[in-house]
Amino acid sequence: MYSLARSILFRLDAETAHGMALRALDAAHRLSLAARLGGGRVEDPVELMGLRFPNRVGLAAGLDKNADHLEALGALGFGFVEVGTVTPRPQDGNPRPRLFRIPQQGAIINRMGFNNAGVDHLVERVRKRRYDGIVGINIGKNLTTPVERAVEDYLHCLEKVHAHADYVTVNISSPNTPGLRNLQFGEHLDALLGALREAGSRLDAAAGRRVPLAVKIAPDMTPEEVGLVAESIVSSEMDAVIATNTTVSREAVAGLPHADEQGGLSGRPVFEPSNAVIRELRRHLPRLPIIGVGGIDSGEAAVAKRRAGADLVQLYSGFIYRGPALVGECARALKAAGG
Repeated sequence: MYSLARSILFRLDAETAHGMALRALDAAHRLSLAARLGGGRVEDPVELMGLRFPNRVGLAAGLDKNADHLEALGALGFGFVEVGTVTPRPQDGNPRPRLFRIPQQGAIINRMGFNNAGVDHLVERVRKRRYDGIVGINIGKNLTTPVERAVEDYLHCLEKVHAHADYVTVNISSPNTPGLRNLQFGEHLDALLGALREAGSRLDAAAGRRVPLAVKIAPDMTPEEVGLVAESIVSSEMDAVIATNTTVSREAVAGLPHADEQGGLSGRPVFEPSNAVIRELRRHLPRLPIIGVGGIDSGEAAVAKRRAGADLVQLYSGFIYRGPALVGECARALKAAGG
């Protein structure tokens, strides 16, 4: 069924197709059909970050930026869904076209630019959720906020989402907001994560519950850089790391249509680079939870990501190409692989 739908959707502009697919999924959910599309949720519970995940397969941030489709997506069998990236104020993002498929490599290039309806809209949507899996909220900064004042945006978002998130992800690795990746290193990273940890602890104490903080990093790092990031993650007492975001490399898609478009490349070409970062992180962070994302398009790929060192996995591009059946396939494969 999804192959037929995809053949129709892929004739459209990628962003138009994205919106249509989500609206169709909402309609299916209203008719109680969404759960059938995913084959039912696989029960394979695991406890990490003080949270109980129904299974190890999640949806990566970026697909549902405003939590407008949380119920329908959750019904597909995901153990957790991450919404966002959300910013303090609504913003349109970059001009269209800004989303491009490279089907020969199961890849996508996006330069969306954190287009979203603002944190207040997202909070209102998450506040009304009925989805019983884990919900993460991915936070970022507005385009017009100078990098040197980025911490203000992140703190604003954390304050807003804390009461409604199961965990919060600090996105410092999108290549589509100028200067954002500079926050991944050195004093910038220490200052940002330190401020968020302090605020998070204060909010936790007031709420009487701990909301874990995760940080999402890029694949375009040397082993030495990964080691430095790991040191900052430890010193700032982050609860998890998500590896990885999209890549700016085009080596794997060189010469293909749209390969020269600006933006972050996701999908199959990021599979090995993200695994390499995960292995290096695991070497430095033997006990910290790692959420692995990048190029998972089969159950075997999900298991390989787990063997690289990830405790949980997230889908994005593979979900676009394979459809809802991929959720259950990955969950079943990880359950069968055990531990």
